[in-house]
Amino acid sequence: MRAVIGDKIVVRSHHVGEPDREALILDVEGVEGGPPYRVRWGDDGHESVFFPGPDAAVEHYPVA
Repeated sequence: MRAVIGDKIVVRSHHVGEPDREALILDVEGVEGGPPYRVRWGDDGHESVFFPGPDAAVEHYPVA
């Protein structure tokens, strides 16, 4: 998994009816875009260091 600042992490729900979680990548702390990532979670705004699991995906956004 590789990411840059400004990408989004999406963690897929494990339960029916439960929404996916999304977080904005604020900083990439790993080597060459790898984890861990400092993120801000969209559902409650808290920041944390995140090590993605197999249920997570990075959504890349083109730089304008």
